[in-house]
Amino acid sequence: MERPKAMTLTDAAAARVKELMARAGGDVMGVRIGVTMQGCSGMSYKMEYAKEERPFEEVVEDKGVKVLIDPAATMFLLGSEMDWVEDKLSSRFVFNNPNVKGTCGCGESFHI
Repeated sequence: MERPKAMTLTDAAAARVKELMARAGGDVMGVRIGVTMQGCSGMSYKMEYAKEERPFEEVVEDKGVKVLIDPAATMFLLGSEMDWVEDKLSSRFVFNNPNVKGTCGCGESFHI
């Protein structure tokens, strides 16, 4: 039986990541997702370009995009979906995370 993916991407998120990676140039192989302890609710998502795979990272390949998940973040991101949302005033990555129990008023941090 296949183990469920730690994270999936919507078509919009995959397209945006591909676009960003093309602009980054060089030896970027994907994006790295993690969480940090910050914000008024306790945790925030962090994302950066990945140039190499680090030990113990969860590697997810979805819709032609490679996502490397920081081992300390895997349990917080399990079952999440990354989306790219654009509206009249902003554009941003959004994490639809089934593990989140609450968020702060500005939406920048969450708690589990």
